[in-house]
Amino acid sequence: MQKSKSYTVDLSKIEGKGEFKCPKCRTEISPDDTSETTYTIIEPVVRSHSLEKIVIQCNRCGSTIKLVGFQNPDYIA
Repeated sequence: MQKSKSYTVDLSKIEGKGEFKCPKCRTEISPDDTSETTYTIIEPVVRSHSLEKIVIQCNRCGSTIKLVGFQNPDYIA
């Protein structure tokens, strides 16, 4: 069995509302797609109450994609 490749996508450097193409197979991946038809969420990573990254897998080619660059709002305590 061939091991899938891992990619990193920095969401702060893409235009739009968070949609992007899989770096390997170019399938459109959108945060609005909650059906998990095109991708599966593998693991959200939270550090110090902030979302650091989300690891997803493209359902078309099997690539692992690490999503980074989340905009965290400033909280006033």
